[in-house]
Amino acid sequence: MTTQQTALEHLRVIRSLLEKSQVYRAISAPAALCGGVLALIASAITFLTAGAMGARGFLTEWVGILAVTSAVNMFMLHREARSRSQPFFSENSRLALALRAFTPPMLVGGLLGVFLIWFRGELALAALLWILCYGLALLATEHFSPRSLVRLGRAFLVVGGFFAVIYFTQPDLAAGGKGAAVASIFLGTTFGLLHVAYAVAVFVRTPAPQIAET
Repeated sequence: MTTQQTALEHLRVIRSLLEKSQVYRAISAPAALCGGVLALIASAITFLTAGAMGARGFLTEWVGILAVTSAVNMFMLHREARSRSQPFFSENSRLALALRAFTPPMLVGGLLGVFLIWFRGELALAALLWILCYGLALLATEHFSPRSLVRLGRAFLVVGGFFAVIYFTQPDLAAGGKGAAVASIFLGTTFGLLHVAYAVAVFVRTPAPQIAET
């Protein structure tokens, strides 16, 4: 292969990666919007009924939101892969590499948060763990994801760090049964508002991907 052919091949690979990054950004936006809206609704309900909602009810509510959002994201990715006649998941695909980077911090933070809620009733602290570990998970995919998702991860870390400072410097913040209300503010601001803002920014800046009807 000549130098010119090598350069053209490199350009083809770079273009392909940029196109896939743009497509994934556009595909992830509906899932972010769905999750953000659900998070805002759940946060409002939790804040208004904090006294009546138990820790396990709170946990069920947010695990349900995670399940719905993940299902929407997987459906959109699967549909896009089928439209391009490509495998949905392969061992060395960008999706597989991103999931390998994304999963460890999400798994650790998710499980620790569940344990804090289920066994200790620490809703606000669990919410902080989810926020910070989600931000770390997004940053871990930096080499496989569009920069917009990396910026979203940084936003989660900044806002989560700000909430952590407030939580640990105000010891009475989540005392007296206020944990659910405080957790709802934390989660609504991040998983709600930040996801909605991300989705709106993507819709404004990125043309919708062409997906064949199935």
